[in-house]
Amino acid sequence: MIKESPLSPDRAAHRETVPAGAYWMHPVRRGQVFRIVDVEGNQAADTLFYSADDPAERYSAVDTIREQRNVYLGVGTKLISTDGNPMLEIVADTVGRHDTLGGACSTESNTVRYALDKKCMHACRDSYLLAVTENDQFGLTKRDITHNINFFMNVPVTPEGGLTFADGVSGPGKYVEMRAEMDVIVLISNCPQLNNPCNAYNPTPIEVLIWDAA
Repeated sequence: MIKESPLSPDRAAHRETVPAGAYWMHPVRRGQVFRIVDVEGNQAADTLFYSADDPAERYSAVDTIREQRNVYLGVGTKLISTDGNPMLEIVADTVGRHDTLGGACSTESNTVRYALDKKCMHACRDSYLLAVTENDQFGLTKRDITHNINFFMNVPVTPEGGLTFADGVSGPGKYVEMRAEMDVIVLISNCPQLNNPCNAYNPTPIEVLIWDAA
């Protein structure tokens, strides 16, 4: 479902561009609204969420899929934690659906999916590892890197139950917006992937915005 947001970027409390291949790690407080913008289109924003009070509680793809009975995320989806609590709710979306099955790329998956010589290429897991290393104030380690959401990424499920990576369904300036239901830590890897069409083989920037609670 497509739903525009009434919020103006000019009134955002925080606004930042995240270059292709970079990470973004930032707290979002309960009641704040958080937006990710696909600046040039066809990019993938691999995103993890943690409870700011207890990072051991984190986003759960399994619980989110079970509660909404849908493998794709969109307007009205509540992102559920490993403790069964709502973390955020998608309140606006100009893309239509987002993936939570495909996982984040890694040097190992680059080798398995593509070729041995792709192992040296940068991947989202590298960005996550760098983020937790450079931001020890959040108390996270590599053990906390689990299943993620791929905002803007198109991963169709085949009739046989398999996954395929297809051209993105997003476009320049499209976005997804969430309202935090608890204090969360957001960790995004702006995907550097060059081997599949998730970002048209051309990683591009994203923009992140936060509005304070009304």
